[in-house]
Amino acid sequence: MPQEIVGCQRIWFGCLPLIFNDLQPAEPCVILRAEGGAVLKLLRISNIAVVSAVEIEFGPGLNLLTGETGAGKSILVDALSLLLGARASAEMLRTGETQGAVEAVMEAPALLKALEARALPTEGDEVILRRDVSASGKTRASVNGALVPVTLLRDLMLPCLEIHGQHDHRGLLDPETHLALLDGEAGLEALAESVAERHRERARIQGELQALRGDRRELERRREMLEFQAREIEAAALLSGEEEELRAEKAVQQNAGRLRELSEQAYALLYEDDGAALARLRQVYRKLEDLAGIDPRFKPSLDARDGLLAPLEELARELRDYREGVEATPGRLDAIETRLALVERLKKKYGASLQDVIAFGARCREELGQLTSPEEREALLARELQAASSDFAKRALELSQKRRAAAKSLSGRMERELAELAMEKTRFQVGFEPESARAEDESTWSERGLERGEFLLSPNPGEALRPLAKIASGGELSRILLALESVGSRAGGRRTLVFDEVDAGIGGRVAEVVGRRLRALAERHQVLCVTHLPQVAALAEQHFVVRKKVERSRTLTEVELLDDGGRVEELARMLAGESVTDAARRHAREMVKQGVRS
Repeated sequence: MPQEIVGCQRIWFGCLPLIFNDLQPAEPCVILRAEGGAVLKLLRISNIAVVSAVEIEFGPGLNLLTGETGAGKSILVDALSLLLGARASAEMLRTGETQGAVEAVMEAPALLKALEARALPTEGDEVILRRDVSASGKTRASVNGALVPVTLLRDLMLPCLEIHGQHDHRGLLDPETHLALLDGEAGLEALAESVAERHRERARIQGELQALRGDRRELERRREMLEFQAREIEAAALLSGEEEELRAEKAVQQNAGRLRELSEQAYALLYEDDGAALARLRQVYRKLEDLAGIDPRFKPSLDARDGLLAPLEELARELRDYREGVEATPGRLDAIETRLALVERLKKKYGASLQDVIAFGARCREELGQLTSPEEREALLARELQAASSDFAKRALELSQKRRAAAKSLSGRMERELAELAMEKTRFQVGFEPESARAEDESTWSERGLERGEFLLSPNPGEALRPLAKIASGGELSRILLALESVGSRAGGRRTLVFDEVDAGIGGRVAEVVGRRLRALAERHQVLCVTHLPQVAALAEQHFVVRKKVERSRTLTEVELLDDGGRVEELARMLAGESVTDAARRHAREMVKQGVRS
């Protein structure tokens, strides 16, 4: 079977089988079906219940597990449930053991993509998923050796593995799941999701509008506060770098006298006094001229004269100008301190630095620009609500009409399939509330669309159609579940489907039909089935027998893949009971031959 991944489809079936007493019923489960391939290649179980160590290699088609009552067949299903996130407890461990584990090797391209998206390790085409259980009741989950939360392990496995147990009909009995199943079978998942998105958007707008109408004063207070803050900062006319310049000028104004004195002294020492530095340097260079006239070695020092004297002469002029210009301006120091106090006050209110204060003011003005008046905002939201409602109604009406057309098709296919499963007179319909698709009544609007949907059944002629949950027996539910899988989308990706005694309560010709349906289902999916019916077991592509034995006063469960001879013996046992006769063997041999030719 091709195993390329080309996308995902949304499908429905019941969540997890309620195998453990402490596993709480979950809400209806919507999972992703990978349009690639998912095959359970290997299952290892250690120290779970009466299993010490078991390793089973499954084939891609129909894998049947048989064995005497109490041999431990359902333990294999329990183990797989652990990989789907079922609760674990210390009571699950084999007596005397402190650690137990379930490990599966899956070949699933969609699973590899999911691991890559989560940066989990990948190697080759296989994925190893493991759940460890300790005597303390704590568990650990891992994928390819990397520890992951149990919820992630469940999310990774749900697209690949589904378990349908004998008593696992909670999802089928929950009407809330029926529309999702119908949408999946009709290919309406994308449209249904867009309807749900529009409903959520509509609810968001309604909530915002209600909040606005309920507290206009809060919006006005926000506007007034923003206006005050923006105006206060803008009135200050702050400039980037202004604070540093003000502090430098303040230092000059506070020390004007001292600065004048120091600059005057420096000017005098450099230029004005008797024996000033520049005058003495000129005398030095006159001596160097005489030296260089006699000894050329001093000529380089003489040539550097201008480079030394020019900066000093410039410094002297700068000191003179500074001495004449520096003075304390009356009132300037007070003005500087007032301005700095304003800057400090604004920084305490609006930011750690002057630049932060300026940016805060800009944000206030920007938010004010985005804030309309409460009346304008209310009118805008009302228009948005009207548009969202119109869009929802249009899409929901389209979805409703397509659902009703799909429901007729599903009903016909289901009735034909159920007739093959000895429910010949059964009528199956999808009931809608309201009966007709109408978008005018907003009280019926929900994320599901315009209606509620529920599977209705009439097992006997003359009886009215009634909700499936109220009239279907356990055996009927098993066959309905198998029928739903059988009429399911033919283009869906390959998954691993596990049926735990789904054939309970039936026999004879119906048992053979169930077996053939399972065999046909195995052409599209890998199927693992625990069965007690020889008519079903005869159709196995891989037949495993589960046996219980006592060794060293301890009970052990073993699993063996049967060859043709072993299959004959096992079917003969299933036909005859403890005393296997030659007639039973002949019958079993013929059943195996017929199954191989099927």
